[in-house]
Amino acid sequence: MRVTVCELPHEPESLAASWAALCEHTRQQRSELVLLPEFAFVEPVWESERFDAARWAAAVATCDGWLPRLAELGAAHVVGARPVTVGGQPFNQGLLASSDGAVVPLRRKYFLPDEPGGWETRWFTRGDREFPRFTAGDLSFGLNICTELWALETYGAYAALKVNAILSPRATAAATTNKWLAAGTVAAVRSGAYSLSSNRVHADGTYGGAGWIISPDGELLAKTSSQEPFSTLEIDLDATAAAQRTYPRYAFAAGA
Repeated sequence: MRVTVCELPHEPESLAASWAALCEHTRQQRSELVLLPEFAFVEPVWESERFDAARWAAAVATCDGWLPRLAELGAAHVVGARPVTVGGQPFNQGLLASSDGAVVPLRRKYFLPDEPGGWETRWFTRGDREFPRFTAGDLSFGLNICTELWALETYGAYAALKVNAILSPRATAAATTNKWLAAGTVAAVRSGAYSLSSNRVHADGTYGGAGWIISPDGELLAKTSSQEPFSTLEIDLDATAAAQRTYPRYAFAAGA
């Protein structure tokens, strides 16, 4: 399957240019699945300590307005995370969009930071504790949204579920890129699956880009940058089944 990771800004003018370039890239590369950053298209409301209902509603409306445009990517499947209101409560929810226009909700973010620059507990209701297996065509995947890359306990379960990939939309700073890349590598090696991540980007480094594709054995296959903000590769879905029978995965399976 041909998969694309990316880095995108959220400011409208910069986003318009980057979106046009991303669509050109994915169509030229014949991408089958595109992973978007966390809360692509909308302002980072979680930077403010106080919840603002009007700003939340605007973020939801902005994202909803972008959903029909996902078809412009020309991909069969698009995965991301977006703001939604369910039962009067605000959530950070995964999404799976298909080329026929259908948008399927995935799990809602459970692990939330609560500190300057990341006041997510003030903006989001805690979501789903379960980390299930989803499918997009022939690809089976787990969804760990940003902070949830550090939920190391999920990776053994993903190996048992035989997922092909762990998808991680992010909103992380340039200064912490190496730490996040290390977490993505652990995700791949422990689960025997590909680790894919896309990140927001901002010129001041508040959000640092650096999307990645990591092999089931922890090899960095692709990493985006300001010079190359999009990366597309063919990943071998059969390789994950073989990887999940090898060390260190089998050692834990044997003791289950």
